[in-house]
This record gives sequence, C-alpha cells and structure tokens, in this order.
Amino acid sequence: MHITVKNLLDIENNIKVSTNEFNIKSKPQIIAVSKTFKIDKILPLIEYGHINFGENKVQEAIEKWTEIKKTKPSIKLHMIGKLQTNKVKFAVKLFDYIHSVDTKKLAKKILDEQIKINRKIKIFLQVNIGEEIQKSGISKENVEQLALYCKEIGLDVVGLMCIPPADVEPGKYFEEMKNLNKSLGFVELSMGMSSDFILAVKNLSTFVRVGSSIFGQRY
Repeated sequence: MHITVKNLLDIENNIKVSTNEFNIKSKPQIIAVSKTFKIDKILPLIEYGHINFGENKVQEAIEKWTEIKKTKPSIKLHMIGKLQTNKVKFAVKLFDYIHSVDTKKLAKKILDEQIKINRKIKIFLQVNIGEEIQKSGISKENVEQLALYCKEIGLDVVGLMCIPPADVEPGKYFEEMKNLNKSLGFVELSMGMSSDFILAVKNLSTFVRVGSSIFGQRY
C-alpha cells in the first residue's frame, strides 16, 4: 500500500472515531490538497478511488488535471486558493467547487463564465473569520449580503469556508463558523486542515482540506 493511501486511511479512521465520539451522523469528505505535488504522488490516491482533490493555482491545476479528469470523470476538483477574476474562465471549465468567493465582482464573473459554457459549479463563500488584514475573505458582517446576492443571480452557493488565524486555538472560530453557516441555512461547511481537522469535524465541517498529513511536507 502506498504511503499516501495509508495516510488517507488513517485520517478516515480518525474522523470515524471522532464522529462517533461527538455523535455526528455524517462523516465529512476529505479534500486531498495536492497543490505543489507532482501527479506521480497523487496517482496512488486516484487509483485507490479517492475523488476529492484541492488546488490553489489555476494554471497548475490545468496542467495536472485536464487529461486525468477526461478519463476519471468522477473526480471532484476543488479550488481552495484565491481566485483572480482573469482566471475565472479557466477555473469554471475545470473545477467542480470554488471555495474562495468573497466579492460580488468575483461571483458575477463566475456566473457569466458558467453561462457561456452551460456548466454550474458549487460555491463556498470565504469568510475572514479572524478579521485578519492580510487574509482574503468577506467579513462576518457582510457575508449575508453576499449570500443573498449570489442567490439572486443564480449561483449554487452550498456553504461557507474559512481559514482561522495561525498559531491560535481555532476552536472558537470553528464554532462561530458553524453558527454562522447554520444561520444562513447552508448545508456544507469547508474548514479544517491537517493540524486541526478533528476540531473542525466536531464543529460540523463537511469538507476538510488535508494536504501535508496525506502527502508529506511541501518543499
């Protein structure tokens, strides 16, 4: 068994134990964050049958995934990085989910490009839950307005996404996101990474974005 598959199975088991402990009925999906890793490191997971993968750069994703997605249509590709409006037309063709929508301008651009190719993808709204100046995401106060706008124009918004501040206890941010997501009536919630995914699961995250715990450290 390849090490990446073993790592994935360990994570799946940890999540199973945690959902049982917290009495959570549904298990979150694991997005294997494959950014910066070459396809030969990713192939064992694809061959094992894993379907959710995350990238944060459009050009890298195009080079790695275009041909694979033609032969493996079940694969779901998640855009988890900041998306520039000039890359939207490429992203909409390739990705199945975009986790980083945080402005009306970006939302409208996604809609326009979807219409051109008659393809609808699933959207998460990124919330700057820690109110960090250097970080992308819409403020907690304005996310409802953005959600309503996306609904009005016909985007398929499924939930919220966050990246909590580094080097602090993320629990309170995850709990805040859980409550915010619920108040807006969303079903999906994208939060939790290698260092904190169990805590995110406790707070009802439905997609965890795990990279280094599956693939190893990036260099």
